[in-house]
Amino acid sequence: MDQLAALATFVRVVETGSLSKAARSLSSSLTSVSRKLSALEQHFGIQFVRRTTRRLTLTDEGRMLYERAKAVLAELKQIETSLTANHQEPTGRLRVSVPTLIGRALVAPVLAEFLRLYPSLSIDLQLVDRAVDMLEEDIHVALRIGHLPNSQLIVRKLADIQMIVCAAPCYLKRRGTPTTPAELSEHDCLAFSETPGLGEWHFGKEAKPQSRVAISPRLWINSLDALVLAAEQGAGVVRVPSWLVKRELSGGRLVRVLRDFEPPPAPLNVLFQSARLASPKTRVFADYLAERWRRLDPFGSRPTRSSVTNAPAAERS
Repeated sequence: MDQLAALATFVRVVETGSLSKAARSLSSSLTSVSRKLSALEQHFGIQFVRRTTRRLTLTDEGRMLYERAKAVLAELKQIETSLTANHQEPTGRLRVSVPTLIGRALVAPVLAEFLRLYPSLSIDLQLVDRAVDMLEEDIHVALRIGHLPNSQLIVRKLADIQMIVCAAPCYLKRRGTPTTPAELSEHDCLAFSETPGLGEWHFGKEAKPQSRVAISPRLWINSLDALVLAAEQGAGVVRVPSWLVKRELSGGRLVRVLRDFEPPPAPLNVLFQSARLASPKTRVFADYLAERWRRLDPFGSRPTRSSVTNAPAAERS
């Protein structure tokens, strides 16, 4: 007996509710379906289906076998898809969601080469600063900064993002250089937010209460680019990703301060649904970004080798 074929037939019988419907859906004969079901029961010495002239009813053992068999067949299908995907040309439309700044500065500039490498692919790039619902919004790939809540998504780390505090030399000469986060209360802080008001900057280990410092900014802007320009002109102290101000720091237009109090780097992850893990277009896009950023090193430190993990369980974006 071909056990896999018999299990597949059994699952189809359960899902269609009759031997004849299962036979039609499998393009098989009623006799063949009946024989496979009988052979399965004889092999285990257990009755899985009670047959009457009007309906089929699963026994307790039949219900258990159905759930197990369905899971086994789904796993085999995923393995088959994963193996064959390596030999398929990526095609179709790829919907990608990326934080606005990273998308504009680091993703969009490298897409021309990607599209040349994969002429059968098209990309819908969405620049949004929110946690998208990948399932509801039909997003194939998303980039997210920070440690993720429990999730059913596949998570692949691409790099680390280090937040730093800096200011222009002219500002530090005029107002002095802060030596502890608490001294920021005496300085003009420039904050990134959609909504003005009181703010909070994190330093050191975020689990410690003293790592959170309240600030009362003099300038709020919902654009990090604009904040950096204001800081360069001496408007105040700004907290930004280190990769964004690499040129300003190397050119002396900004000075890094409070370095001993910086928090640990936050991971930059690429996310995709587990059902799309084996999709050629999602795989090649994640691989392309990882390799491209490994060569260009836009974040200022060589990222560790990327790894793929399952985040544990509930958020879908």
